Amino acid sequence: MHVTGGTTNYGQDIGILMLDTVFPRIIGDIGNARTYPFPVRYKIVKNAFTERIMKEKPEPELLKPFIEAAQELEAEGVKAITTSCGFLAPFQRELADAVSIPVFTSALMLVPLVHTLINHNRKIAIFTERAKYMNEGHFNKVGWSSKEIPVIIKGMHTDAVFPSVFIGNKRTMDADILVQEMEEMTREHMKAHPETGAIVFECTNMGPFASHVQELAKVPVFGINQLIEYIASVVNVKTYYGFHDGLK
Repeated sequence: MHVTGGTTNYGQDIGILMLDTVFPRIIGDIGNARTYPFPVRYKIVKNAFTERIMKEKPEPELLKPFIEAAQELEAEGVKAITTSCGFLAPFQRELADAVSIPVFTSALMLVPLVHTLINHNRKIAIFTERAKYMNEGHFNKVGWSSKEIPVIIKGMHTDAVFPSVFIGNKRTMDADILVQEMEEMTREHMKAHPETGAIVFECTNMGPFASHVQELAKVPVFGINQLIEYIASVVNVKTYYGFHDGLK
């Protein structure tokens, strides 16, 4: 059997463009490799600080370093690329056009799918840290409009600990407090909007708390982790053995 090489490393099908951060990343966070049942490859985009991205739109000066980092990941052999912040949705088209492999910048890309899945009398909640900055521009850049898909944007309170850790880029955190805040966020939202049929996490740091949210909301919860696992399954499809079994 002949095998062809071309890169130094293999088996890391998903490449992740990381913000330049120092905060803790527990299992469930996109920045913790143990979150996934397969190897992933990380690339830090230097000077891509949270405050430069989590606003009405990312600073345009960051597009070039993100493109360069994406191209490096492609050259290193990954089969698809994502990012560690859903607020990078405005860079979707430029990043996808800069490489020859799939790019998915944000879990916001899941919203049209979720809309199709659920009863149209129900709405989709988008959980984010900074609701005031989540806008139509982010949605349009990943292919949909809130004028056509009813969504409810739910953000953290301004004095919450959660954003002070992740946006504030702190080196320490109390996970128990973050659990409490995510649970309170969920209770508050579901009380105000019982018509919610599904929740989509824009924020990749919310992944570790998905089960807590679902236990309270009793609806499907989608996020970047689910999207990563799905894309990984399509860029490296499973081989089915014994598919004649059971056939007559």
